[in-house]
Amino acid sequence: QPKRKAAFGSVGRRIPYRILHVINQDGESLGNMHRAEALRLMDEHGLKLVLLRENVEPPVYRLMTGQQIHEEQLKRAEKKKASPKPGMCTKELSFSSAIAKNDLEIKTKQIAQWIEKKHHVKVTIRQAK
Repeated sequence: QPKRKAAFGSVGRRIPYRILHVINQDGESLGNMHRAEALRLMDEHGLKLVLLRENVEPPVYRLMTGQQIHEEQLKRAEKKKASPKPGMCTKELSFSSAIAKNDLEIKTKQIAQWIEKKHHVKVTIRQAK
């Protein structure tokens, strides 16, 4: 099975890497250290280790409070909500302000069908000469 991307949150004591780059809760770099040293720091200050970047050498972890983790999760959820869904389709319709009544009725029926199918609809009205 492909490895799934873990949700943002405390990694607890399950750290697969021996050497880590650690950042404190204020955003200052503490440098590279052994995982045992990072766990000791975590226990001393009552903080939690959070994985920030896994694809660099050494992986970057940050010491955070529970409140900081919660705020970051909320930010990421908002960002995910704001981004368009991959299956979402946007339909665009453009017509003149001098459109005939019958043409306007047909286009409004088309827009209604698109909305029923849960498409996003963008309508542009050009000014007639």
